[in-house]
Amino acid sequence: MLEKPPISDLQQEALDIRRHVIGLAAEHLCHVGGALSAADILAALYFRVMRIDPAAPASPDRDYLILSKGHGVLALYAALAGRGLFPVETLASFEQTGSMFAGHPTLKVPGVEVATGSLGHGLPVGVGIALALKTDGDPNRVFVLMGDGELQEGSVWEAAMAAPRLRLDNLVAIVDRNRFQAFGAVEEIMPLEPLADKWRSFRWDVVEVDGHDMSRVVEALERSPAKDVPRVIIASTVKGKGAPCIEDTPRAHFTKLTPEEAEEALRALGVTA
Repeated sequence: MLEKPPISDLQQEALDIRRHVIGLAAEHLCHVGGALSAADILAALYFRVMRIDPAAPASPDRDYLILSKGHGVLALYAALAGRGLFPVETLASFEQTGSMFAGHPTLKVPGVEVATGSLGHGLPVGVGIALALKTDGDPNRVFVLMGDGELQEGSVWEAAMAAPRLRLDNLVAIVDRNRFQAFGAVEEIMPLEPLADKWRSFRWDVVEVDGHDMSRVVEALERSPAKDVPRVIIASTVKGKGAPCIEDTPRAHFTKLTPEEAEEALRALGVTA
């Protein structure tokens, strides 16, 4: 059983995730903004909330995390490395020939449950896993982290409709509401509001939090489930959080940081490379 570290430790883990993401984004043209926006959520999940054994990541006792927004994979890799599933130093091989670290999650990486990247698939898969676990009477939980632009996919709402019908109170969907997608602002391309009311209309337990307030994120993730009711956490975040040159901009989605920008970001975080 994972001991519960204090909030300050989780904040440090999130900072370390951002440090690794920024370091890789200084070397590669990559999806950096969605990784930085999700760093606090992943730190809370992997370092406090989820049951996971780094020595046996496929243990039947584990909780599941599906990174449906596969382009946020840099933060996932950094979180898994921080939890000890593989050496942090191996992250340097990202996207090199023969490396297991691709630009989207693959099953070659220990701890990755589902190969993702084609958006809209994570929640349907999460519904299937949660249903199997509940049918078998297993206590494991399933977390699905989605991007807000991803909610434009119809398959998300088919799964959202099914989960309450199947009474999946072991399922937690998390929306990284950073308000940008590949080609601009989400609300300009395909508006989602009133987003919370839409989930409520599908009979989900809806929690809205500041996705960078670690205490609130942990509280939302650890709250006891309502019987037979799945939960969705809508986490308001900043795309590119931690890299001032790209925060809240369309460029944050996919870019390479200049050495000066990376240095500025690390300085803003108060860390060194």
